[in-house]
Amino acid sequence: MAEELPCATLSRALGEPLYGTASRVRGWVLLEQPGPWGRDAVPESRLDPGLARALDRAAAAHLRLLLIRRPGRAGPGDPRPHTCFVAHTSRAGRWLERRRLDDPAELLELDMARVVAGERPGFGEEVTEPVYLVCTNGRHDRCCATYGRPLALALQASHGDLVWESSHIGGDRFAGNLVCLPDGHYFGRVGPGDAERVVGQHRKGTLDLDHWRGCCVDPPVVQAAEWFARRRAGLVGVDDLVLDGRDRLGGGVDAVRFQRAGGGRLRVVLRVTRDADPRPLTCHSVRPEPPLSFTLLELAAGP
Repeated sequence: MAEELPCATLSRALGEPLYGTASRVRGWVLLEQPGPWGRDAVPESRLDPGLARALDRAAAAHLRLLLIRRPGRAGPGDPRPHTCFVAHTSRAGRWLERRRLDDPAELLELDMARVVAGERPGFGEEVTEPVYLVCTNGRHDRCCATYGRPLALALQASHGDLVWESSHIGGDRFAGNLVCLPDGHYFGRVGPGDAERVVGQHRKGTLDLDHWRGCCVDPPVVQAAEWFARRRAGLVGVDDLVLDGRDRLGGGVDAVRFQRAGGGRLRVVLRVTRDADPRPLTCHSVRPEPPLSFTLLELAAGP
């Protein structure tokens, strides 16, 4: 039997839309851990096994715990302190802190529930520059390595210390995947040639809608509605739209309301269904699944 196409190759061939596909995450912990990562990165790394299990347990009910490393390969047994970031994403009050850990076990002091709730833990120093994460966890999905590593190297060349490789962030089939913290914007199918434009625009406060998957603060239907509203109205500023509410109209139809930063409102009505064509959503999918599909029914401006 012929080998199945890699999930990212299949997704591109099908022209699968990117919007409405960002993972939902409010709290983040990023721990620098050089060296190889397994499919389940935290326990399958060079972290002490007991500590890795404890961190996984602490994070499981609360937030997204990711391993990060500098693009390229670090030498074995790198003795440097571990850089750690703690972040909260929300439409208001997002923040990012950084701390250098002599021992990763210091992370067990962190109240992760407070991070998710948006309370600053005072765990580290405030960071005013964004952090850009590129998923390169090839053991989790080969597409993440194939597309992510060239992207990470390209971004490192232009944006230096703001860029990190990361373990799994969600949406393998949209590799190369990029997440911007602390605002939580996801971008997909970003290649080395797109990297400077996507990140350069983001640093200036605008979104490249051709690669934008959504903001992790919102559920998929709101992400999709925001993309339609932005595309139709030509709104690319990060803060051009503010969510004003969501109404479930029944039959898989939702109405999502936004306020425009410059005044006025937009109402987006979508039908949410499952695609009729199941397909592998990752390279390690056990069976094909139908992804969510969003159909724009109405987009109207208001006072």
